[in-house]
Amino acid sequence: MAKLKLALYWAASCGGCEIAQLLIGDKILKLVEAADIVFWPVAIDAKYKDVEEMPDQSIDVCLFNGAIRNSEQEHMARMLREKSKIMIAYGACACRGGIPGLGNLHNRQQIFDTVYRETASTDRNGNVFPQASYQAPEGELTIPVFYDTVSTLNQIVDVEYYIPGCPPEEKTTWLALEALIQGKLPPKGTVISHNVKAVCDDCARKRNVKKIKKIYRTYELIPEPEICLLEQGLLCVGIATRGGCGALCPQANMPCTGCYGAVEGVIDQGAHFLSAVASVIDSKDENEIGTILKDVYDPAGTCYRYSLPDSLVRRASIK
Repeated sequence: MAKLKLALYWAASCGGCEIAQLLIGDKILKLVEAADIVFWPVAIDAKYKDVEEMPDQSIDVCLFNGAIRNSEQEHMARMLREKSKIMIAYGACACRGGIPGLGNLHNRQQIFDTVYRETASTDRNGNVFPQASYQAPEGELTIPVFYDTVSTLNQIVDVEYYIPGCPPEEKTTWLALEALIQGKLPPKGTVISHNVKAVCDDCARKRNVKKIKKIYRTYELIPEPEICLLEQGLLCVGIATRGGCGALCPQANMPCTGCYGAVEGVIDQGAHFLSAVASVIDSKDENEIGTILKDVYDPAGTCYRYSLPDSLVRRASIK
């Protein structure tokens, strides 16, 4: 039986997904028995031209992590899509936009102004910005074009499956790889995880439907170990987040930040969480509610930390 041909690629992300793919431990021996890695720039010597020369559909599966932030990443997404029978969005950035997606709160020029002009540590003489093309004596030099808007992988190319997480837990990664090896893949469009319900379904903390008068940041409160964090005033996004991770953050007395994406059937994870927060605020007075909500230090970053490009909002409207 011929081995599967596997490709892996890293776009706009932190690199954690590259490490997560190795966390399957000795199961990697089972993967090696069943698959050959034909393209993985972070780990093996492979060039773009190697992929260009591959016949279309010659790669069985591509695990693509990272959002699409620039023209090189879009080019690679489209090329790997052509070469691959199955495209998998691996990790929160590819699935939903991830942390890079928070760049959609600003436009390209605002980001460049901050990075290259306004920071105290930047030498601002000349106000030099990156140029996609430069004519040097040796010829034209180019770098990728930085896009105004961050996109998810499926906003650029067709995607068969999604593996959530920032990064995906080892058991989630292996759940997908084992299905590939055994040829028992779920229907197209499936988010591969151990639970379609919320993180709360995996969490041992007790929910007593308590109401809150104050919202705390994590450093302001040592929470009770057995009580729901949201009901203690900590903004735990677990109620709006797909389970499957094992509720690891709440187990460590830290609120869930939402990296596994929206619960099955929910269109907008951030809006779902806002609704959950509204349900636990102990007040009907508009002014008091406003005062309580002022303690939400970063509303967009809290509600849409991993999902802004995939939300109904998608990006800020900037004139």
